[in-house]
Amino acid sequence: MRIFAAEEIQEINGRREGILLLLTAVFVFGGAVNLSLAWEGAVIWAHLWAPLVWLALMGAAHALLRRFKPQRDPFLLPLLALLTGWGLVLLDRLAANFLWRQVVWLGLGTAVLLSLAIFPRNLRWLRRYRYTWLIGGLALLAATLIFGVNPTGFGAALWLPIPLVGRVFFQPSELLKLLLVVFLASYFDERDPQLQLEGGNGRFGALPYLAPLLLMWGFCMILLVWQRDLGAATLFFILFLSLLYLATGEKRYVWSGLGLLLIAGVLAYFLFDLVALRVEAWWNPWPDADNRSFQIVQSLYALASGGLIGQGIGQGFPDYIPVVHSDFVFAAIAEEWGLVGSLGIVAVFALLAHRGLRIAMEGRRPFQRYLAAGIAILFSAQSFLIMGGVAKLLPLTGVTLPFVSYGGSSLLVSSIMAGLLLFLSGSEPQNG
Repeated sequence: MRIFAAEEIQEINGRREGILLLLTAVFVFGGAVNLSLAWEGAVIWAHLWAPLVWLALMGAAHALLRRFKPQRDPFLLPLLALLTGWGLVLLDRLAANFLWRQVVWLGLGTAVLLSLAIFPRNLRWLRRYRYTWLIGGLALLAATLIFGVNPTGFGAALWLPIPLVGRVFFQPSELLKLLLVVFLASYFDERDPQLQLEGGNGRFGALPYLAPLLLMWGFCMILLVWQRDLGAATLFFILFLSLLYLATGEKRYVWSGLGLLLIAGVLAYFLFDLVALRVEAWWNPWPDADNRSFQIVQSLYALASGGLIGQGIGQGFPDYIPVVHSDFVFAAIAEEWGLVGSLGIVAVFALLAHRGLRIAMEGRRPFQRYLAAGIAILFSAQSFLIMGGVAKLLPLTGVTLPFVSYGGSSLLVSSIMAGLLLFLSGSEPQNG
């Protein structure tokens, strides 16, 4: 059996990544051309410019990563390219007036992704200042209580306007979820020797070890519930429980946390009208199908009408669903790409989670392992929550589908997390 040298493996991985990107480009441009033919009867520039910009960005990313990060995971960039390219085609289909903004955010996100994947020598700057990062994120989140706005003019005020940039807004809770991962990873990294001293059984021996962690997490939850951003609060809770279990191996923490989640859900149902509405729409939307449950009912119709292979892009009616380009983009995929497209997008996120957990397992120190696992958990939990909500398997949470839904804050923070995964996948032994 032939043993490949490291340089040969890197060259094989580079070619593999290039081939996968080429197949992704065929899919994305095929969708753009089909949309143009369905709507215009001809292939026109208005439906091609965004995929061309996307192709230039992904091509540049491939070339730079191949040059400066040869040991990276070769599957991450193609997976991200497929999700972002699919998202641009969908946005052109569903809300073309927002397309140029998403392209700008994609350019910024790609630049940040490459910067994080290539330039840092290590991640000590993340690990050392965990409290600084988290407190800064909490301060931004708290600022939305005073200065927060909603660009649509109604609903929860979860965005901060960016000064001197016109009508551009940022959602601090998107950044806070990443900062919480960094905080948890650094905290558990610091406590790892104590776990080893207790016999290597992965258990915390005393509650005081968890007190600062619970305090910071509780502060996050209070602010989020105060803002009525319960989707993010649920996501934070899942992240917290998952990493706590990975660090301690204690099932009692998971069961206790699930019990607290159930109690919090019951209390929120009686205290917050928004929660009550979403629970009732999930349990039985049909009595109020033309009013408060209209969105989920239209989503169910879209899922049903898609069939096996879908109506074809531009030939369904997903725009009957309010805010379909953001909260319900998965329903649009189900209607126009059918069950095949729905399972395809699920498979892409499953592969993304697999690569993230593989990177975590190969991490050389606890911080790297917890950071990669936390990012993989965030991607998985967020996609599961929104896809489950659209299909009425779960109550709606209002989170976005990473890389696919419209939203600059979500795309930028997801790109940062992807950049960290790429860095970790090719990190050298001395890197922290």
